[in-house]
Amino acid sequence: MNIYEVKTMGERIAGNPYVGRGIVIGKTCDGKRAATAYFIMGRSENSRNRVFTKKDGAVFTEPFDASKVEDPSLIIYAAVREIDNKLIVTNGDQTDTIYNFVKEGKCFGSALKTREFEPDAPNFTPRISGMMTFAENDFAYKMSILKSLDAEGSDCARYTFDYPSKAGLGHFIHTYVTDGNPIPTFQGEPERVAIPDSIDEFAADIWENLNDDNKISLYVRYVDLTDGSIEERLINKNGAEG
Repeated sequence: MNIYEVKTMGERIAGNPYVGRGIVIGKTCDGKRAATAYFIMGRSENSRNRVFTKKDGAVFTEPFDASKVEDPSLIIYAAVREIDNKLIVTNGDQTDTIYNFVKEGKCFGSALKTREFEPDAPNFTPRISGMMTFAENDFAYKMSILKSLDAEGSDCARYTFDYPSKAGLGHFIHTYVTDGNPIPTFQGEPERVAIPDSIDEFAADIWENLNDDNKISLYVRYVDLTDGSIEERLINKNGAEG
């Protein structure tokens, strides 16, 4: 086993029925842009009844059909937010926790010490988070997973990973290993993935290889490290591309 092997996102997810929600952060091969992607999948009608929307530089999950919403507490949230020189992306309302801590001059890790996995027994869905910090035409990034310590959900294990940016390299963290009952939680370090120069190539590689029955939405952002300009792609199974 080569622990330094880098695979495409398609190779990481193809044929897997359910990796849940996923975050990717990295730098394009040409070293010129920072890249991040966030996607959601769902098995229940309540979970599948969602779309991504963009508002004022942030990305939110929202109901596709408001009349069908059963429980909004764990499925409706800000997934992506910007503050100062930082970009935050998570799979839950801990986005706002991190945002508020940064606003108060506190750090990513301190924010997540106040949170834990989702209270959705027996799955105890992990909370996954990422934050990119931009400076001097470059960036570094952190990723985190908060997950149940045991099958009973008796306590929370917290893992944080801290990366410099390297051209062509990204890291991919997701909530689940694959489908199951209960659903098995992600294990180990974030997986190493290739980050292509083309945002369209990257978005297509993810979207086309996510399980067609369970995929819901995808958001991809490329940030030019010289001038800060942004390219975005947003795809909703329940609607049009954005």
